[in-house]
Amino acid sequence: MKEVSSATRQLLGVSSKRFTFYHPTHFIQRPYVRLFSTSQSYLSWSGAQDQVQENALPSLESTRPRRIVVGITGATGAPYAIRILTLLHHLGVETHLIISKWALATLKYETSMSEADIRGLASRSYTAKDLSAPIASGSFQHDGMMIVPCSMKTLAAVRSGYCDDLISRAADVTLKEDRKLLLAIRETPLSSIHLENMLALRRANAIIFPPVPAFYTRPGVSMILSIKVLEGCWI
Repeated sequence: MKEVSSATRQLLGVSSKRFTFYHPTHFIQRPYVRLFSTSQSYLSWSGAQDQVQENALPSLESTRPRRIVVGITGATGAPYAIRILTLLHHLGVETHLIISKWALATLKYETSMSEADIRGLASRSYTAKDLSAPIASGSFQHDGMMIVPCSMKTLAAVRSGYCDDLISRAADVTLKEDRKLLLAIRETPLSSIHLENMLALRRANAIIFPPVPAFYTRPGVSMILSIKVLEGCWI
């Protein structure tokens, strides 16, 4: 035991004049005790923190399940998103789904599933206007986000940082937190404005991923896609 001055007692937050100063080695076998003390005897010994087990306390990042944020916009290609949500569900990945207003309109034409069925594929879903959702904050930890399909309006919003809905806001947060962002852009033909927006986002480390099927796999929709290309460019 050692008697300490009033100034030291005030600094340490103790009332007693006699206070026990432990040698730093006292904490080596106690990894759950953090060295908050400001006494010189602790600060002058640099080996204590090095010898405390680094993994004594499990981090929240290592114990949480894998999380993916999925955004669906009004561009054509909603079946891609449904397929992705189904696969992630089977893989046990926690998914957070955002569906825009125009995505709901497109879904009626491209799939027979109801809105409730699609939202049921995700672990949690949000409306596009819910900017108070956890995924709108960088403090919400996840492993990446994908927008499938990604409309040119959403592409422009993400590129400019104009976050007027939850999809663009979540994408903006994903970029600023240096997490993976995949944009399955869906438009053809592409204007120079579209291409400049894609280039800017690629330089910001976003993945530009046009949903283009490989013909060597002989997909059943290859002829339909070929006709679509001809109609859009030459006919």
